[in-house]
Amino acid sequence: MKNPNIQEIKLHYIANTSNEPITIKSSQEAFKAFKNIFDQNTLAVREEFNIIYLNRANKVIGTYQDFKGGITGVAVDLRLIFAVALKCLAVTIIVAHNHPTNNLKPSQEDLDITQKLHDVGKILDIKLMDHLILGTDNNYVSFVQEGWM
Repeated sequence: MKNPNIQEIKLHYIANTSNEPITIKSSQEAFKAFKNIFDQNTLAVREEFNIIYLNRANKVIGTYQDFKGGITGVAVDLRLIFAVALKCLAVTIIVAHNHPTNNLKPSQEDLDITQKLHDVGKILDIKLMDHLILGTDNNYVSFVQEGWM
């Protein structure tokens, strides 16, 4: 008999099987995918932080796009990022955020969040494949390519 004073938690995830999933194996492919995720109308106005979740074959499972910030920053909650990863059984994540100023140099906060994502992912066996910073002129920088992670 269920105790009415204890709430039940249910996890719910529905895979989309109608389309062939996109495969991402490089920062260039990740950039192309993120270009379709970010709102191009606000790219030069406010920061956003988005995540792509991948399965073992580097096929996209889905995205999480709930981190929207202001002109100079965006708050990111690692618990939500990894809760979604665990829920959809992702083994790899790729993250990206934009710089409305078009300055692609990472801030100390960018470097810190990347390190935390890597560290938490290592504990959970969920690999951080890359972190991209998107500019406003159809440009980007990859943390992996630059040796920042």
